[in-house]
Amino acid sequence: MNTDPLVAVSRAAILRAAESPRIRRVVRKHGMRAGASRFVAGETLEECLAVLAHLNADGLFANTTLLGEAVESPADAEAVVAEYETVISSLVQNELWANVALKLTHLGLGIDEELAYGNVERLVKHAAGLGTFIRIDMEQSVYVDATLRIYRALRQAGLDAVGIVLQAYLRRTAADFDSLVPLSPGLRIVKGAYLEPPALVLPTKADVDAEYTRLVERGIRSGLLIAVATHDERIIDHVKQWTTTNKVSRDRFEFQMLYGVRPALQRRLASEGYQVRVATPYGPDWYPYLMRRLAERPANVGFLLRNLIRS
Repeated sequence: MNTDPLVAVSRAAILRAAESPRIRRVVRKHGMRAGASRFVAGETLEECLAVLAHLNADGLFANTTLLGEAVESPADAEAVVAEYETVISSLVQNELWANVALKLTHLGLGIDEELAYGNVERLVKHAAGLGTFIRIDMEQSVYVDATLRIYRALRQAGLDAVGIVLQAYLRRTAADFDSLVPLSPGLRIVKGAYLEPPALVLPTKADVDAEYTRLVERGIRSGLLIAVATHDERIIDHVKQWTTTNKVSRDRFEFQMLYGVRPALQRRLASEGYQVRVATPYGPDWYPYLMRRLAERPANVGFLLRNLIRS
């Protein structure tokens, strides 16, 4: 992904370290105090709602995710669904500019595809009944086919309050994009953050960046609502210039960024009149999410380590 081999090695090492029980114990014990709260909006829904309200007050939209992946039983998945129903209702009751984004493995996809479909269908219907929207996140490549099948089945069932994500670094994504266009999906484009086999991904950062901008432009030209999810200012500037040149209304796309990553840029874009949505996750199972954020920017490891030593 990154043309700098040292950065690529660091990223891979961090993602592998995320599997270490010893590192997990240390970071879980001290991490929120040591800096994880920079990227995670607390461990409880109440803490998250306060952060979302603050973002809205600054002119920023948001989505929120209950952190966690790969539940082990249908009962665990049911508990997640119940929590998400509470989250969706709370966002609406508090009149927050926010929606839910979720992972299908958290709803039981690793156990049974029909189980995951039933659970996400229940949540999409709940959201639609309250006038809001759910985004299905994309996960590792082994789940892409099942995720797309579930999304298509939801849309074929007449459920429209649901969007999907495509990852620009996967070689297959251009074909997946073509297959989705007839459904007019609300589509978020990301670069991709999982450690995948080299044969499945584009070879260089330049290749990924070029594919990313192609997907954004094709999506907008196809009449889709596009979420441009990146912190790469070169790509952001390109999208701003391209949409201005092509007279694209600003309600046809939005920028999306992660909570705690480039907050000044988020606020600047909002002040320029662009819609900016901040991905603002919460929950006690924040460790894997934190490690992926560190892998995306290995320089942040030093920040966390210094704070761990102080704590």
